[in-house]
Amino acid sequence: MVFEKVRQIICDQLDLEEDVVTMEANILEDLGADSLDIVDLVMSLEEEFDIEIPDEQVENIKTVGDIVKYIEAEV
Repeated sequence: MVFEKVRQIICDQLDLEEDVVTMEANILEDLGADSLDIVDLVMSLEEEFDIEIPDEQVENIKTVGDIVKYIEAEV
């Protein structure tokens, strides 16, 4: 399932426990990511799911759920 893969990537990149990464978690505020983390995260997600996430779409992504919804719509 998409959420599990996304959660694993986020946990690995931000060094977080799985239970903090929920669909409602805000990537910047709740998970402590900075702009460089976001760039790395987007690249990892694009590679994992073989998709392209345009910059303007990245700006609209605030929560883990936003990422999951976007990927589910693309694959």
